[in-house]
Amino acid sequence: MTAAVAEELAHQPAAAAAIAAALASPSHAYLFTGPAGSGKRDAARRFAAELLAAGAADPASARDRALQDPSPHPDLEWLEPVGARHQVDDIRDRVVSRVNHRPYEGERRVFVIAAAESMGPESQNALLKTLEEPADAVTLILVADELAAILPTVRSRCQEVGFVAPPPEVAAAMLGAGEDGVVAVRLAGGDINRARYLLTDEGRELRAMAENLARATIADRLGEAPWAPIVEFAAAEGERASDEFVERARQAGEEFGDADTREGKRRVKDASDDAKRVARRERTRIIDLALALVCAWWRDVAVYGESNGDVEGLLLASDREELIAADAAGLDPIAARRAAELAMQARSRLRVNVTEELAFEAMCFRAAYLFGRGRQGGRG
Repeated sequence: MTAAVAEELAHQPAAAAAIAAALASPSHAYLFTGPAGSGKRDAARRFAAELLAAGAADPASARDRALQDPSPHPDLEWLEPVGARHQVDDIRDRVVSRVNHRPYEGERRVFVIAAAESMGPESQNALLKTLEEPADAVTLILVADELAAILPTVRSRCQEVGFVAPPPEVAAAMLGAGEDGVVAVRLAGGDINRARYLLTDEGRELRAMAENLARATIADRLGEAPWAPIVEFAAAEGERASDEFVERARQAGEEFGDADTREGKRRVKDASDDAKRVARRERTRIIDLALALVCAWWRDVAVYGESNGDVEGLLLASDREELIAADAAGLDPIAARRAAELAMQARSRLRVNVTEELAFEAMCFRAAYLFGRGRQGGRG
């Protein structure tokens, strides 16, 4: 294992040991699993790069190309879900039908299925024969947040590499952001990548919009449709992510001089198709994060009311205590708890591709009803 990989996995000793053993004697399939933002996706890319560098004529070049996103390395296939789900045709066309192809360069081909929990039963079953009868010199890496969503028949054919979420203080130190980082990590549910985003200008803007929606719902100011700016912001972020993805693909093709080869042209086409998915995925990610922030606000309001203001170390948004106290004044904390549950339900509905505006509107009006009941002292 290279020093860069070891340093990146310093806070994941069990995963680091498993990956070191895997590099010494690669198997045909791995399942990287653990909470979102625990670093397993980056580790999977590092692992794939090391596998492709081993045995390559130019290991440094092979490693560098594999680390690109999107990658121009012809022996690396990286699959992301289409919107909320992986499509079975993608699994068949980009994995099953290609695993028996000989490596273009080195001694191995690597297939990575990110967000593997987004594969439905049909997609996972399409992989079974490939997992049962692995091709020579092929490694499959599945990356999943939710282990329970992976079929037992698939899990049993993969070597599991487990990741854990670092404590908020450790994650904040990794971000180098002090107390702001601690708050961001708590609001992100321990997801370092989301916490990093919340510390950007765009992340702060999204947080402000989500908090405005949460507070407007409590105050029954829904006539202004406070979810509309979030939906528009998410669409813009999706387009920005798509444009950046296409530009990275173009630069990588030029940098490594393979844009005009047959494989390079296929890669360009795949990148163009993937760019649409990138936009959709990023839009969904932003909406989901906004809903998580709304949920965190209502949760904090409930905590403030339940603790009668003694909230030392209890609030997720500890930097907003005065505003949370104002929203909690005279409000039944049970109403806030139930509103937070509505936000969680709205997040779940995103996975089945419901309309974002409708999900927001339904959540807010139901929550406003709860808050209205809570103001009257009712228990609903």
